Amino acid sequence: MEKMAWISYLRELNVLSLTLRIVLAVFCGGIIGYERGKHQEAAGFRTHILVCVGSACTMLVGQYMVTVLGQNTDPARIGSQVVSGIGFIGAGTIILNSRHQIKGVTTAAGLWASAAMGLAVGVGFYECAIIMCIVLHFTLKRLNQMDDQYVKLTTDARIYMEYEKDFHFSQVVRALRENGWRIVFLEPVTEESAVGASVQFIMRGEEDKGVSKEEMLEKIRKMQDIWYIEEL
Repeated sequence: MEKMAWISYLRELNVLSLTLRIVLAVFCGGIIGYERGKHQEAAGFRTHILVCVGSACTMLVGQYMVTVLGQNTDPARIGSQVVSGIGFIGAGTIILNSRHQIKGVTTAAGLWASAAMGLAVGVGFYECAIIMCIVLHFTLKRLNQMDDQYVKLTTDARIYMEYEKDFHFSQVVRALRENGWRIVFLEPVTEESAVGASVQFIMRGEEDKGVSKEEMLEKIRKMQDIWYIEEL
């Protein structure tokens, strides 16, 4: 009973519960932000802490208006604006670079999840916030390692290439076929002009039946009229 009384006390609005919620928001947001910061993402350690703490405080304000000031309003009304408002910050982390690659989607999703985690902390739903923090950390850290392992095991390679206007892409297709590779995806990045063009494509092959990925790229790189080629 004494344990239940402590839990109930911490769910109320008092100095101890306020301190605990803010500290927990800093801790949970910091764990997620630290992982993102290690990958040099636009939103890192400080950003995730600010989002999580801000969301928690927003929820606390809603509770304060009802329990202390006695206003007849929905305590979740202010907190609900965080869900839509975080979209502006998340959108700022998503970029489309010059090679038509979309970057920052995972970071944007992490910010949104951190905001939800902050709302859980702010309302006093400690169990949900802690479990969510563990799941988010596992997803961003461990599953990222699984993605890296998959990239190492697969023979697929996404290639970006720039070439002069006189170059015929059929030369690349023919070279790939001759060396046990084939193109499974092709997309122009820039339209062909008087100077040249650029494309990105995915090539797939069985390295035990042909040359390695590195050797194949080197063969293409040595072709005449190709300015630049790299694996993305």
